Amino acid sequence: MQIILLEKVANLGSLGDIVKVKDGYARNFLIPQGKAKRATDANLKQFEVRRAELEKQQADILAEAQARAEKLTDYAATVAQKAGVDGRLFGSVTNHDIAEAVTKASGVPVTKMEVRLPDGPLKAIGEYEVALALHHDVVVNVKITVVGE
Repeated sequence: MQIILLEKVANLGSLGDIVKVKDGYARNFLIPQGKAKRATDANLKQFEVRRAELEKQQADILAEAQARAEKLTDYAATVAQKAGVDGRLFGSVTNHDIAEAVTKASGVPVTKMEVRLPDGPLKAIGEYEVALALHHDVVVNVKITVVGE
């Protein structure tokens, strides 16, 4: 299915690109999320009319993400969890716990969707470097210290 992207989508394209994707990806994710429209003649004309508005909207989102990133640059947060004597946690520190700790300590809102843990949840006491993807183009690293209760 051919679609017009209404915003930048990772590994697919940027605003205004006409791309071909699988039907299910378009029908079940991109179109319902408002990230794309079918590439029909009527939608192409409508997109060209709204192009400046959509570009301004995406620029505002990017500027807001960059402002949040400036506040979080070189930031450090602490998360307390129950741990055994060997330093292993009884549970784990997930992206939800990290987002909550950073939001509470810094005052900058961070959602669990923005926290990137490529190796999975943190399962031991220590200091970790965690990436926060605030936007496709804005990624900031923060230090998370996991301590035992």
